[in-house]
Amino acid sequence: MPRWADLFARILRGDAPPPPVATLVGMELVSVAPDRAVFTMDAGPQHGNPFGRVQGGLLCTLADAAMGTAYVSGLRDDESMTTLEVKMNFLRPVRRGRLTAVAEVIKRGQRVGLVECTVTDEQGRMVARASSTCLTLRAGEEGGGAAGEEAGG
Repeated sequence: MPRWADLFARILRGDAPPPPVATLVGMELVSVAPDRAVFTMDAGPQHGNPFGRVQGGLLCTLADAAMGTAYVSGLRDDESMTTLEVKMNFLRPVRRGRLTAVAEVIKRGQRVGLVECTVTDEQGRMVARASSTCLTLRAGEEGGGAAGEEAGG
């Protein structure tokens, strides 16, 4: 099994801890397949902004984790990645409930790829849409080649 696939399989089984940011924010990797990842987060008052809605940066963090994981799932063992750019559209306010982020790689080039993510609420309504430009890093480049170092964004 490739190193990245093994890492994600261990996280899903509970044999390896999720990245610290996942624990901090309360998001969970639900599934991963080549070029696709799904995360969930149970939004509550701890995620609120002064208006009582989920703070936009947390929605962006959820989407970024899904997009980074989707991109990493298609990398070779000697590669890792970094995010070059994230664009986020907030479409519906959220106060509480389970949020689901589904990310898919749209285009993967030799070095740069495009990933998109849809975040939905418990009723399946789209609450946010994101896109990310990712850079593939190879062994010997700064940050390149270390499994787990940048998994999930």
